[in-house]
Amino acid sequence: MLFTGEHEHTIDAKSRLAIPAEIRAGLEAAQHGTAFYVAPGTNDTVWLWPERLFEQMAQASEASLLPDEDLLEFEELLYSQASRVEMDKSGRIRVPERLLKQASLGSSVILLGVKDHLELRDPERWARQRDEKLVKQAEIMMRARRALQRSRSSHTEEQ
Repeated sequence: MLFTGEHEHTIDAKSRLAIPAEIRAGLEAAQHGTAFYVAPGTNDTVWLWPERLFEQMAQASEASLLPDEDLLEFEELLYSQASRVEMDKSGRIRVPERLLKQASLGSSVILLGVKDHLELRDPERWARQRDEKLVKQAEIMMRARRALQRSRSSHTEEQ
């Protein structure tokens, strides 16, 4: 599933977040699972992955018994802080309070679709960051295009 868009939401007193209906409608239990993994993201965010995708990412990084130091450090931090959370019948998940505090998130949040995952962000911080990025949109798009071209070139050379 491709996650896109911005959704304004609230986190209730029990640390529950309602996953938007349009997102829930695109999730299939066989492909995505019935839960989410929630973990700290970058820049005061909380990231959410459908459980099957998170588990696939974990398996993909198990290629070596001796991962390099950067990967090992990343995995220690990510997996030790991640939590599997079930979605209730109303489409809500309980976000661990420690992650909300770590990201300085209050009751009002923005839920962003970011390709393969969702991100919880503070609305005011996100508005500032989005505005800063929009000013540099052309530059950002050109850098992304060059990165994709490099990636395609390296895949072609490997084959």
